[in-house]
Amino acid sequence: MEFRKMRRGRQELAREACEEILSRNTAGVLAVLGDGGYPYAVPLSYIYQDGALYFHCAKEGHKLEALQNCSKASFCVVDQDEIVPEKYTTYFRSVIAFGQATLLEEAGEVRNALRALGIKYAPMESAQRLESEIEQSGARVNIIKLEIEHMTG
Repeated sequence: MEFRKMRRGRQELAREACEEILSRNTAGVLAVLGDGGYPYAVPLSYIYQDGALYFHCAKEGHKLEALQNCSKASFCVVDQDEIVPEKYTTYFRSVIAFGQATLLEEAGEVRNALRALGIKYAPMESAQRLESEIEQSGARVNIIKLEIEHMTG
């Protein structure tokens, strides 16, 4: 598939800038094909590493079912939203990524993703406490990997 180019090409961010935005931010919106063909967009926490996005989710629910029915998804992170009223404009910076989502099956990959999420969102916790949390709750969550095929910023 050929993805669309940004309409305002001269404002497009370099891939490195997009990756920095994805690495720095803590929340984004995942959009999938939901029930009845309606889009389903859900805000969530994530990590970005090695060209992919990782999310955790429950063992059942709308997001997981939607991705099992259609693995194509997009993910948007807003990095800047500065309103400039005197110019009737907004200085806006965001990244939109498109890709295929898969459910991680291998226990080591799941643990690594949970560990990376824990380090990002609870950096003050000890490694021992994090491993204990993974041991206690790791079996109750799924990890979804969104392999990025196209990204604009």
